[in-house]
Amino acid sequence: MLEQLRENERQLAHKQKLESIGELAAGVAHEINTPIQYIGDNAKFLEDAFNDLVKFAEVGRAAGPPVTPELLDRTALDYHRAEVPKALHELQDGAAQVARIVRAMKEFSHPGPIERQSIDLNHAIESTVLVATHEWKYAAELTTDLDPELPPVRGLAGEINQVMLNLIVNAAHAISELHKAPGEKGRIHIRTREDGGFAEIRVTDTGCGIPEAIQSRIFDPFFTTKPVGKGTGQGLALAYAIIVKKHHGTIRVESQPGRGTTFIIRLPLQA
Repeated sequence: MLEQLRENERQLAHKQKLESIGELAAGVAHEINTPIQYIGDNAKFLEDAFNDLVKFAEVGRAAGPPVTPELLDRTALDYHRAEVPKALHELQDGAAQVARIVRAMKEFSHPGPIERQSIDLNHAIESTVLVATHEWKYAAELTTDLDPELPPVRGLAGEINQVMLNLIVNAAHAISELHKAPGEKGRIHIRTREDGGFAEIRVTDTGCGIPEAIQSRIFDPFFTTKPVGKGTGQGLALAYAIIVKKHHGTIRVESQPGRGTTFIIRLPLQA
């Protein structure tokens, strides 16, 4: 029975992860489309610039030495001299951004090993933030303060990613509830620190907050404050199971209605 219970938990976690990937897919496609667009635009510009430079070279060869300024369109040449390096830089940036998004999505969606391994929490957070960009960028400005000296923790990277995704999406929804005016944004801040043998993660938002009367119930399975069809009540319950039961850590909440919420996760550091 115990083994069956564990198998049910694994299947539930996997099911929610697949649902999350499905919900993120459209947003990821949109985030990739933007850099792909300016890769295409800059490629077309470089093609035109190359053709112009070939013309300059042909003029110079036909005229024979010396090539006088009158034979060249100095304005066009100066323009290309200034703009071609910018276009090349944007091409490289766009390609790098696409690669980062694809790599982050691959890491997030990979089932990962069933055995515990060393996890770089900062890297896990950065990957999840990137994958979830479309979920938060219209509601909030997201900032991070990740301790570069944070030691690794022992655990299951895919499940930690799922917890971070749930918290980021919940924060974005809470902000959307409070800041409903067009163009109005809140803030999400994620911080990591080492504290007394634990890795501490704080996810803070400036959303609608959680009423004190229900704060003790938010980790209960199927409990949700969202309208019917908007939430299953499984996100925070699963986060609690992953952090507390599987990783022997703690997760708690500090919240003030109308001002925001902070979730504090503490995970034992790798010996």
